[in-house]
Amino acid sequence: MSEIAEIVRSERKHQGATQVELSQMANVGVRFVRDVEDGKSSVQLDKLLKVLSILGISVDLQMNGGACA
Repeated sequence: MSEIAEIVRSERKHQGATQVELSQMANVGVRFVRDVEDGKSSVQLDKLLKVLSILGISVDLQMNGGACA
């Protein structure tokens, strides 16, 4: 989660957005954005994906050592 936190913080700043502005764009609370940027591991996945999407950050999921059925 710490890697995601750093990516989100860095990209938000690169785009010139405040935490408040990002929270408004993603329709999540400012506290949620702070929790993400602090690397809190208990954030809601659906909200995290919204924040990542707003920032233009994509996520690739892979299975380790298994095949999808």
